[in-house]
This record gives sequence, structure tokens and C-alpha cells, in this order.
Amino acid sequence: MYSKVIVPIIALLLISFSGNAQDCTLDVGGKNSEMLIKVFQMNAEQITKMEALRAELQIETKVVEDEIQKLFDNHPQSTPDELTTLSEKYKVLQQKIVLASKATDKMLLSSFNEKQYNRYLELCYEAIRKPIKVTPAVLKDSIVDPK
Repeated sequence: MYSKVIVPIIALLLISFSGNAQDCTLDVGGKNSEMLIKVFQMNAEQITKMEALRAELQIETKVVEDEIQKLFDNHPQSTPDELTTLSEKYKVLQQKIVLASKATDKMLLSSFNEKQYNRYLELCYEAIRKPIKVTPAVLKDSIVDPK
């Protein structure tokens, strides 16, 4: 009797969680690059790629941040309509930063091997986050398998 009520409620909760799950980001542009290296046991090539991607992202976000500052400095803010227009323009610029960050994460994830990517998926699911979908790279291991 209870199962007829509980099962649909659990199903609805799972659907709502999956529909509202945030993206599972690596935050390549953030301050946790050492943690990324350790957690995913990145090789030298991947570390170099991450550093290059991080530098590119910093340049890209700096340009958008400058646009945001210019918007705040120059856009009229006297009336509710002007503030609404300002907020709409700000949201567009913020979305540019989010999309650039997500694209950077995707490029780094595409350099992960299958084990690294599976680790990423595990962490995303534990955190109830929506993983970025990529096809893991086929990399030669630095350790020779004796088999």
C-alpha cells in the first residue's frame, strides 16, 4: 500500500533532481589546478594542456570582465527600465564567461583517458551534477603492462 505512494514520489524527486542538476565543472580557470592534477592523476602532457587552456581562458574572461566594467561605468541607471536593460546586458556578458569556462573544461576533459573520465563521472554523480559529455582520449600509459 505504501509502495504505491512512495514509488511515484521517489520517481518525481529523481526527475526533478536530474532536471535541475547544475553542470559539473572542473573550474580550470580557478585556483584548484593542483587538486585537479592530483585527483585525476594527470600526466605531463595533460598538465601542459591545462595550463595553456587556463591562460587562454584568463585572457578571454578578462576581455568580458572589462566589457562588464565598461557597462557598469557607462550605462544609465536612473530608472527601473534602465536598470532592467542593464541587467539584461549583464546577463549576456556573464553567460559568455560561463560558456567560455565550460568550453575550456570540455577541451581538458577530451584529453582525459577512460579511467580519468570515469573518475570525473563518479565525482559528478556523487555531487548530483550534470557531467560534460566527451569521448575520452585513447592514451598510451607510461607504465608498461607486463601482460
